[in-house]
Amino acid sequence: MGGNDYNHAFFGGVSTESIQDLVPYVVNIIGQAIKELIELGAITILVPGNLPIGCLPSYLTLFESLDKKDYDHSTGCLEWLNRFSEDHNEQLLAEPKQIQKLYPHAKIIYADYYNAVMPLYHSPNQFGFTGGVLRACCGWGGTYNYNSSAECGNPLASVCDDPSLYMNWDGIHYTEATYKLIFESVIEGSYSFPSSKALCNLDGKYFNHK
Repeated sequence: MGGNDYNHAFFGGVSTESIQDLVPYVVNIIGQAIKELIELGAITILVPGNLPIGCLPSYLTLFESLDKKDYDHSTGCLEWLNRFSEDHNEQLLAEPKQIQKLYPHAKIIYADYYNAVMPLYHSPNQFGFTGGVLRACCGWGGTYNYNSSAECGNPLASVCDDPSLYMNWDGIHYTEATYKLIFESVIEGSYSFPSSKALCNLDGKYFNHK
Protein backbone atom coordinates (compact mmCIF):
# COMPACT_ATOMS: atom_id res chain seq x y z
CA MET A 1 0.00 0.00 0.00
CA GLY A 2 1.59 3.23 -1.15
CA GLY A 3 4.77 1.66 -2.50
CA ASN A 4 4.03 2.26 -6.17
CA ASP A 5 2.85 5.81 -5.50
CA TYR A 6 6.38 6.62 -4.42
CA ASN A 7 8.08 4.41 -7.00
CA HIS A 8 6.37 6.20 -9.88
CA ALA A 9 7.22 9.58 -8.39
CA PHE A 10 10.88 8.86 -7.64
CA PHE A 11 11.57 7.15 -10.97
CA GLY A 12 9.55 9.80 -12.78
CA GLY A 13 11.93 12.52 -11.66
CA VAL A 14 9.61 14.25 -9.18
CA SER A 15 11.54 16.30 -6.63
CA THR A 16 12.14 14.77 -3.21
CA GLU A 17 10.39 17.72 -1.56
CA SER A 18 7.25 17.16 -3.63
CA ILE A 19 7.28 13.44 -2.90
CA GLN A 20 7.62 14.16 0.82
CA ASP A 21 4.50 16.33 0.55
CA LEU A 22 2.65 13.34 -0.94
CA VAL A 23 3.00 11.21 2.20
CA PRO A 24 -0.03 12.54 4.14
CA TYR A 25 -2.22 12.15 1.03
CA VAL A 26 -1.06 8.58 0.42
CA VAL A 27 -1.67 7.71 4.08
CA ASN A 28 -5.11 9.28 3.93
CA ILE A 29 -6.08 7.24 0.85
CA ILE A 30 -4.89 4.06 2.57
CA GLY A 31 -7.09 4.97 5.53
CA GLN A 32 -10.07 5.48 3.23
CA ALA A 33 -9.44 2.09 1.62
CA ILE A 34 -9.38 0.39 5.05
CA LYS A 35 -12.70 2.00 5.99
CA GLU A 36 -14.28 0.99 2.70
CA LEU A 37 -13.18 -2.62 3.12
CA ILE A 38 -14.62 -2.77 6.63
CA GLU A 39 -17.91 -1.28 5.44
CA LEU A 40 -17.99 -3.91 2.71
CA GLY A 41 -17.75 -6.61 5.39
CA ALA A 42 -14.04 -7.21 6.00
CA ILE A 43 -13.32 -8.18 9.59
CA THR A 44 -9.55 -8.70 9.68
CA ILE A 45 -7.26 -6.39 7.70
CA LEU A 46 -3.47 -6.44 7.52
CA VAL A 47 -2.05 -2.99 6.77
CA PRO A 48 1.54 -3.20 5.50
CA GLY A 49 4.13 -0.52 6.13
CA ASN A 50 6.65 0.53 3.50
CA LEU A 51 9.89 -1.39 2.93
CA PRO A 52 13.37 0.19 3.24
CA ILE A 53 13.61 1.54 -0.30
CA GLY A 54 17.13 2.78 0.37
CA CYS A 55 18.27 -0.85 0.24
CA LEU A 56 16.72 -1.73 -3.12
CA PRO A 57 19.08 -2.09 -6.13
CA SER A 58 16.85 0.09 -8.31
CA TYR A 59 16.97 3.00 -5.85
CA LEU A 60 20.64 2.44 -5.06
CA THR A 61 21.38 2.67 -8.79
CA LEU A 62 19.19 5.72 -9.46
CA PHE A 63 20.57 7.67 -6.50
CA GLU A 64 24.11 6.26 -6.40
CA SER A 65 26.33 8.72 -4.56
CA LEU A 66 30.05 9.37 -4.29
CA ASP A 67 29.55 10.66 -0.75
CA LYS A 68 30.01 7.78 1.68
CA LYS A 69 28.09 9.73 4.31
CA ASP A 70 24.90 9.08 2.35
CA TYR A 71 25.16 5.37 3.16
CA ASP A 72 24.62 3.30 6.28
CA HIS A 73 28.10 1.83 6.84
CA SER A 74 26.67 -1.38 8.32
CA THR A 75 24.28 -2.19 5.46
CA GLY A 76 25.28 -0.12 2.45
CA CYS A 77 21.74 1.27 2.16
CA LEU A 78 21.02 4.92 1.38
CA GLU A 79 20.03 6.46 4.69
CA TRP A 80 17.95 9.37 3.38
CA LEU A 81 15.70 7.05 1.40
CA ASN A 82 15.22 4.78 4.37
CA ARG A 83 14.31 7.78 6.49
CA PHE A 84 11.63 8.56 3.92
CA SER A 85 10.19 5.04 4.35
CA GLU A 86 10.30 5.43 8.13
CA ASP A 87 8.45 8.74 7.92
CA HIS A 88 5.70 7.15 5.80
CA ASN A 89 5.42 4.28 8.27
CA GLU A 90 5.27 6.60 11.27
CA GLN A 91 2.38 8.52 9.72
CA LEU A 92 0.68 5.34 8.57
CA LEU A 93 0.87 3.68 11.98
CA ALA A 94 -1.42 6.33 13.45
CA GLU A 95 -4.12 5.70 10.83
CA PRO A 96 -5.24 2.16 11.87
CA LYS A 97 -5.35 3.27 15.51
CA GLN A 98 -7.88 5.98 14.68
CA ILE A 99 -9.91 3.71 12.40
CA GLN A 100 -10.00 1.00 15.06
CA LYS A 101 -11.88 3.39 17.34
CA LEU A 102 -14.54 3.86 14.65
CA TYR A 103 -14.87 0.12 13.97
CA PRO A 104 -14.21 -1.71 17.26
CA HIS A 105 -15.53 -5.00 15.83
CA ALA A 106 -12.79 -5.13 13.18
CA LYS A 107 -9.27 -6.47 13.61
CA ILE A 108 -6.79 -4.05 12.07
CA ILE A 109 -3.19 -5.25 12.15
CA TYR A 110 -0.19 -3.12 11.21
CA ALA A 111 2.57 -5.15 9.53
CA ASP A 112 5.99 -3.62 10.16
CA TYR A 113 7.68 -4.73 6.94
CA TYR A 114 10.51 -2.26 7.41
CA ASN A 115 11.81 -3.66 10.68
CA ALA A 116 10.98 -7.21 9.65
CA VAL A 117 13.45 -7.03 6.75
CA MET A 118 16.24 -4.89 8.25
CA PRO A 119 17.78 -7.74 10.32
CA LEU A 120 18.39 -9.55 7.02
CA TYR A 121 20.50 -6.64 5.80
CA HIS A 122 22.46 -6.46 9.04
CA SER A 123 23.19 -10.21 9.24
CA PRO A 124 22.67 -11.68 5.75
CA ASN A 125 24.89 -14.74 6.24
CA GLN A 126 22.88 -15.74 9.30
CA PHE A 127 19.82 -16.03 7.08
CA GLY A 128 21.59 -17.76 4.19
CA PHE A 129 21.99 -14.78 1.87
CA THR A 130 25.56 -15.46 0.87
CA GLY A 131 25.14 -14.61 -2.81
CA GLY A 132 24.12 -11.00 -2.57
CA VAL A 133 22.20 -8.51 -0.47
CA LEU A 134 22.16 -5.25 -2.40
CA ARG A 135 22.66 -6.73 -5.88
CA ALA A 136 19.69 -8.01 -7.88
CA CYS A 137 19.64 -11.69 -8.81
CA CYS A 138 18.09 -10.92 -12.18
CA GLY A 139 19.43 -7.86 -13.98
CA TRP A 140 22.25 -6.38 -15.97
CA GLY A 141 25.35 -4.37 -15.15
CA GLY A 142 26.37 -1.72 -12.68
CA THR A 143 27.25 -1.89 -9.01
CA TYR A 144 23.89 -3.39 -8.09
CA ASN A 145 23.20 -5.49 -11.21
CA TYR A 146 20.32 -3.20 -12.15
CA ASN A 147 19.78 -1.16 -15.29
CA SER A 148 16.43 0.46 -16.01
CA SER A 149 17.10 0.03 -19.73
CA ALA A 150 17.70 -3.71 -19.38
CA GLU A 151 15.55 -4.93 -16.53
CA CYS A 152 14.88 -8.57 -15.68
CA GLY A 153 13.30 -10.19 -18.72
CA ASN A 154 15.36 -8.16 -21.17
CA PRO A 155 17.61 -10.32 -23.43
CA LEU A 156 20.65 -8.55 -21.97
CA ALA A 157 19.71 -9.48 -18.40
CA SER A 158 21.05 -12.60 -16.71
CA VAL A 159 19.80 -14.59 -13.73
CA CYS A 160 21.85 -15.83 -10.78
CA ASP A 161 22.20 -19.61 -10.38
CA ASP A 162 20.44 -19.78 -7.01
CA PRO A 163 17.95 -16.98 -6.20
CA SER A 164 17.54 -18.28 -2.62
CA LEU A 165 21.05 -16.96 -1.86
CA TYR A 166 20.03 -13.44 -2.84
CA MET A 167 17.72 -11.01 -1.07
CA ASN A 168 16.58 -9.12 -4.15
CA TRP A 169 15.13 -10.57 -7.33
CA ASP A 170 14.88 -7.84 -9.98
CA GLY A 171 15.91 -4.57 -8.36
CA ILE A 172 12.53 -3.72 -6.87
CA HIS A 173 11.06 -7.02 -5.62
CA TYR A 174 12.56 -9.45 -3.13
CA THR A 175 13.25 -13.12 -3.78
CA GLU A 176 10.88 -15.80 -2.54
CA ALA A 177 13.38 -16.65 0.23
CA THR A 178 13.28 -13.07 1.52
CA TYR A 179 9.51 -12.79 1.37
CA LYS A 180 9.20 -16.06 3.29
CA LEU A 181 11.25 -14.65 6.17
CA ILE A 182 9.30 -11.38 6.17
CA PHE A 183 6.01 -13.29 6.18
CA GLU A 184 7.08 -15.50 9.06
CA SER A 185 8.19 -12.50 11.14
CA VAL A 186 4.89 -10.72 10.58
CA ILE A 187 2.50 -13.66 10.89
CA GLU A 188 4.20 -14.99 14.01
CA GLY A 189 3.64 -11.61 15.66
CA SER A 190 7.21 -10.34 15.95
CA TYR A 191 6.54 -7.45 13.61
CA SER A 192 2.77 -7.03 13.67
CA PHE A 193 0.82 -4.72 15.97
CA PRO A 194 -1.30 -5.99 17.60
CA SER A 195 0.26 -9.43 17.31
CA SER A 196 -1.39 -11.17 14.37
CA LYS A 197 -0.77 -14.56 15.96
CA ALA A 198 -2.63 -13.68 19.15
CA LEU A 199 -5.33 -11.57 17.50
CA CYS A 200 -6.28 -14.15 14.87
CA ASN A 201 -5.96 -17.18 17.21
CA LEU A 202 -3.86 -18.98 14.63
CA ASP A 203 -2.98 -22.61 15.16
CA GLY A 204 0.50 -22.89 16.65
CA LYS A 205 1.16 -26.01 14.57
CA TYR A 206 1.14 -23.84 11.46
CA PHE A 207 4.24 -21.97 12.57
CA ASN A 208 6.25 -25.16 12.95
CA HIS A 209 5.49 -26.24 9.40
CA LYS A 210 8.46 -25.96 7.01
